[in-house]
Parts: sequence; C-alpha cells; structure tokens
Amino acid sequence: MATDTSIEILDLRHFAAAALQPVLEAEGIVWKQRLNWDFRASIRLLAQYLDNHMLPGYVALAGERIVGYSFCVYEETKAVIGDVYASPGALAGGLDAAWAIEKTLLTHLLETLQNSPQVDRIESQLLLHPAGSLTGLFHEAEFQIFRRLYMVQSLVGRSRQVDAQVPLKLELRPWREEDLNGAARLIAEAYRGHPDSLINDQYRAVHGALRFLNNIVRYAGCGAFAPQASYVVRQRNGGEMVALIMGSRVSQECGHITQVCVHPEYRRQGLARTLLQVVAASFIRLGAVQVSLTVTESNGQAIDLYLSEGYSCTHTFDAAVWQRPETA
Repeated sequence: MATDTSIEILDLRHFAAAALQPVLEAEGIVWKQRLNWDFRASIRLLAQYLDNHMLPGYVALAGERIVGYSFCVYEETKAVIGDVYASPGALAGGLDAAWAIEKTLLTHLLETLQNSPQVDRIESQLLLHPAGSLTGLFHEAEFQIFRRLYMVQSLVGRSRQVDAQVPLKLELRPWREEDLNGAARLIAEAYRGHPDSLINDQYRAVHGALRFLNNIVRYAGCGAFAPQASYVVRQRNGGEMVALIMGSRVSQECGHITQVCVHPEYRRQGLARTLLQVVAASFIRLGAVQVSLTVTESNGQAIDLYLSEGYSCTHTFDAAVWQRPETA
C-alpha cells in the first residue's frame, strides 16, 4: 500500500485506461455496495476517452501506481465534473487518506476550471459522495449547493401489470425514438422556474434538453437506456407531449428513473403517479427487484409522491453549481 507522503498529482491525459483499471474496479465495488449500480459500463466508456488522452482531469500517483483520479467534460462554456475517487485499499491511511486525496484532486480540478477564461459555469453531481462530505470545499470555491435524495422502491411482491388510465383527451404509449424532439420541448417547459433548472442548465432551453436526452439514450452515465421502461403521454390525434418518464438499467436487478416530468398545464391529474406505476411494472417484467430515482430536497411535492408510492431515501448527495460573476 502507498504512503501518504509519496502522492503526486499529475495530468490525467498522460495516462491510458489500463493504468487506472485497479482504481476503477475498486470504485465499481463501492457503486455496487452503496447504490446497487453496475459500474462496468461506465468503466468501458471512460476507457475509450482515457485511451484517446483527451479527458481533462488529474490522477493521484503513489510511486508508479495510480490511487485516485478526477475528471470533467466540457460543454461549450460549461464544465461538468464527472467523478472524483481515491481507493482506500491502495493507501496506508485507508479511508482518511483516500478522503484527503479526493479533496486534493477536486481542489486541483476546481482551480483549473475557475482559472480557465473559457469556462463560465461549473456543475457537479457526485452521486457516490454523501451529502456534506465536500460541501466545505465547494463553499470555499463559491459554489451554490443543492441537496439531493437518492430514493429506492422495492419491487418484490408487486404486480407485473398495472391498470394505467389517463384522461380521455390523452393517450399513454411506450417511448419511440422519434419522441426526442417532443420530449425536449416538454422538459424545457416543465422545468421553467424549477429548482432543477438551477442545477442543470440544459433544462432551460429546448436545445439543451435535447442534448440531455441524447446523453441518456446513447451513453451509459445513468445506466443503459431501457425503452421498454420509458413512456410518454400525448394529446390524442398527434398532439403535443404532456408527460414522460424514462428508465434505464443500472444493474441486472435495479432499474433507475432518469427523467419524469409533466407539463404545468397537466399537473394534478395523476399522470406522474400513473407513469411511476407503469414503469415499476415494466421493470418487474425486465427482471428488476428495485427501482431508484433522484430528487432535489426542495422539491417537496415530488418527494411526497415518491414516498406515497413506496420509495424511501437511502442516500443523500450534493449538487454544486458555480457561475462566473459578470464583469461590468
């Protein structure tokens, strides 16, 4: 095991995926234990970027061994912090040493981004890190913090079928690939003035929502997209989409709801509850025994709905946002 005094912080782009494999595998164990997520798909995606030596970030090096890493991705003038992790098993100091290295890695990344004139905004949702664990560091860097809940519903003993009913003027049907544009318009409308639009600026406009949806459908950051557990509610006769829910598989036994929203004019008609029940039944048919989702703590109405549907909070984490101050 490495000693704390031998740690160097170096540019991530100097290293290939094979050098990070032990750390990534150790992190995968934590994802499985803490959230029941299979991290292997994320490792494969990360490996592609790492081997192209184009992923911005840092590694913590102990001798010739990588014991931790951090990275971000750029979206025009925004940077999104993708991950920060150090392996306790690779360090003599265990959890305390790993925690200190994670803070150092994150500090280096934040300083780099805030001193990059092309970066006007930084977003972070480090799902694996418990709420409060990095709050002090983010506050020092003048980030705004939003606490989020990770909620889980057991599907054991629930029915594989549900009597899904929506108002007569609407129709409920499975997700189709051509729904992307309509879903983007719905998200931009549904999140207008919503706290989550402060956390993720992609919710604020149709083009941003379309990018968000493409990431969900095509990449494994939130699990493998499950069209069999994704549905839309539309106005009949080819009208606009008024509600949707999107699911993914984060492990063989766990489904995850990546998005659920209802147009403001169609709320309080039971659409969100119906969609949650339909997706739960769909995940059961796919072999899942639980389904998870995330929600911002200030969104009390949504939390009340999830609790009434049998969800419980098993983990909390922080979303952190920094916006470069405007100069006169």
